[in-house]
Amino acid sequence: MARIFCIANQKGGVGKTTTTVNLAAGLAAIGQRVLVVDLDPQGNATMGSGVDKRALKLSVYDVLLGNSTVREARQTSEKVGYDVLGANRELAGAEIELVTMEHRDRRLKHALAEVAGDHDFILIDCPPSLSLLTLNGLNCANGVIVPMQCEYFALEGLSDLVNTVKQVHANLNRDLQLIGLLRVMFDPRITLQQQVSEQLKSHFGDKVFNSAIPRNVRLAEAPSYGLPGVVFDPSSKGAIAFVEFARELVARIDPL
Repeated sequence: MARIFCIANQKGGVGKTTTTVNLAAGLAAIGQRVLVVDLDPQGNATMGSGVDKRALKLSVYDVLLGNSTVREARQTSEKVGYDVLGANRELAGAEIELVTMEHRDRRLKHALAEVAGDHDFILIDCPPSLSLLTLNGLNCANGVIVPMQCEYFALEGLSDLVNTVKQVHANLNRDLQLIGLLRVMFDPRITLQQQVSEQLKSHFGDKVFNSAIPRNVRLAEAPSYGLPGVVFDPSSKGAIAFVEFARELVARIDPL
């Protein structure tokens, strides 16, 4: 059965999509079967996985509305080595249409149950807000991975997200837990980032992943080529860090 993880942070611009596609590519590189679910109407995880969002015949929008199954809508991106359930602008209207539907916050959970045996990991790229789309992601997930920059404003957003995870765990999904915090765009030479990193470790302990993703030009360049950095330049520091993170994640969840 697949382990389902949301990549989430209510603060925008923290590297959620970069984390999702590069973690997926890192897991694929070490032999794991991966499905990326793009729950953001911007469709960046779709494009960053080598799939043209403008050419999608079926997307996660169709799956949520019950017009398609996951097996019908997912695509195998041979460039990156994992499957993609893509998104485009249509998804922006899904929340309005979902409001009147039965089990509106569990539509994705029911849809993914069909393919749970096809994958080792399902990674969900969530939008930067607590929306009905994000709630669908959290409702079907085993856990949440939080990418965050080591800056003080990021700490404020983190407390909001942790509270959200607790509320969803208490009221909707008893399986949901905080898997860990991933430090991204991390530069240990900057004193402020070192201080925030130490605060995170002090407060969250082993919930902070040992792996940290450095600020890396090749990771930033990769989306313009429609590839994760792990595939675009496997020898770059960022790519190597993401593969190490993939290994750490597998080792961490094995006992779960």
